[in-house]
Amino acid sequence: MPSPASRSSAAALGRAHEARTLSERIQKALANAGLGSRRAIERWVIDGRITIDGRVAKLGDQVAGRERVCVDGRQIKLTPEQARSNHQHLAYYKNAEPRAGSESQDSEPLLELPRPRHGRWIDVGALDPNTSGLLILTTDGELAFRLTRPATIIEREYAVRVLGEPSAEQLRELEVGVEMDEGVARVASIEHAGGAGNNRWYHVVLREGRHRELRTALGAVGLAVSRVIRVRFGPIELGKLRRGASRPLSAEEVDGLYALAGLASPKPSQARRGATRAGAHARPPAPRGSRAHSRR
Repeated sequence: MPSPASRSSAAALGRAHEARTLSERIQKALANAGLGSRRAIERWVIDGRITIDGRVAKLGDQVAGRERVCVDGRQIKLTPEQARSNHQHLAYYKNAEPRAGSESQDSEPLLELPRPRHGRWIDVGALDPNTSGLLILTTDGELAFRLTRPATIIEREYAVRVLGEPSAEQLRELEVGVEMDEGVARVASIEHAGGAGNNRWYHVVLREGRHRELRTALGAVGLAVSRVIRVRFGPIELGKLRRGASRPLSAEEVDGLYALAGLASPKPSQARRGATRAGAHARPPAPRGSRAHSRR
């Protein structure tokens, strides 16, 4: 029979192993808690805005949920590997909003969104001001980080209106690839989707994240683009969502996003409960003007 001393030693070792297992880097823990994207939180750490048990945090510091973590002096409650079933996920129909030349094209858009229960909305795969359509927003910073890594391949589909009918050679050039400043831009597929005369609609599928180059690539083969709408992001479709409106993602859509990111899905029952609670906000309620953090 083990002695009391050996049992005490084993318990201490077990606690130490548990602490190592449950601890995670500060930027990841706060991203999982929905405070923002991992890269944004890294900037907060560098700027000295985060403290752990009263000392200024450093990149790479580990937390296990028992520490007193503050952002700008406000305490943030953490639990180990913050439960992903508590996060929310939205599809939103963004309007195209051309801006004056003096405004930065990278400034964050002001979106009409329901207030999240916890954390803040993070925009996964932002659109430039001249492009409208589907945005995916989440309060899960780790999910946003994984989905926006260059190594993550996600199909994005756009409805594009062009002037006139493209020739077979122009379509072939787009599928083979067009030389751009940042490399070769190519479309996975391009299909006619309606229209006649000077206004023709095409559905264009990209497997690269450089959506801003879509207009440039089309222009490089001699096509004039008058409108671009994103209609699909991975497994999630814009569908019949109205401009300026949002809807919670279904449990199946959430599972699809986590699968793309290489993460375990939230528990189905809790994910569905979260979607049900958010369902009342299918139309953006007051207060309006929530600012989403973009992940480009």
